[in-house]
Amino acid sequence: MGELIGYARCSTVLQDLTAQTEILLGFGVPEDRIYLDKGLTGTNRERPGLDQALAAVRAGDTLVVPKLDRLARSVPDARDIGDALVARGVRLSLGGSIYDPADPMSKMFFNMLAVFAEFEADLLKMRTREGMAIARSRGKLKGRAPKLTSRQQAELVRMHATGEYTIAELMEVFSVGRATVYRVLDRAATATTR
Repeated sequence: MGELIGYARCSTVLQDLTAQTEILLGFGVPEDRIYLDKGLTGTNRERPGLDQALAAVRAGDTLVVPKLDRLARSVPDARDIGDALVARGVRLSLGGSIYDPADPMSKMFFNMLAVFAEFEADLLKMRTREGMAIARSRGKLKGRAPKLTSRQQAELVRMHATGEYTIAELMEVFSVGRATVYRVLDRAATATTR
């Protein structure tokens, strides 16, 4: 029997991964074999923690995920990941149930979970758009407030320019996601080229 490799993800930096980590530990995944992504949506395929988890699994190992929607939020993405794991001889455990593509019932259940995960993501997007339209019609939507003040942005740019801090370290220091760090750096670069 191979190793258990765990993966957990949350969509925002403010969310907590403790519950998912506890579930993975409960399934027997060693703490040092749990890979995490924080502040990245399931529709974003560029997830460093997932890439590390997929690189860590070998033939005979099992990738353990608390729920399918933590792994993928679309049917094609779920199928791609599931098929790639099966082709490599890696088992996929979703909330404690092993996905077996050779078993028609298991395959149907996996596909239904993927459809529901995608449906849930689509509903969330639709509700967000509806809420924004209502707020806009009432004059209450003025755009998103910046996550960092102008002073914090200037400090982030200064710290990055020293070369002493990685993007991950800047994310941690300022409690923001990777996209926010890159956005601040891009805006600073654009401002200096003008």
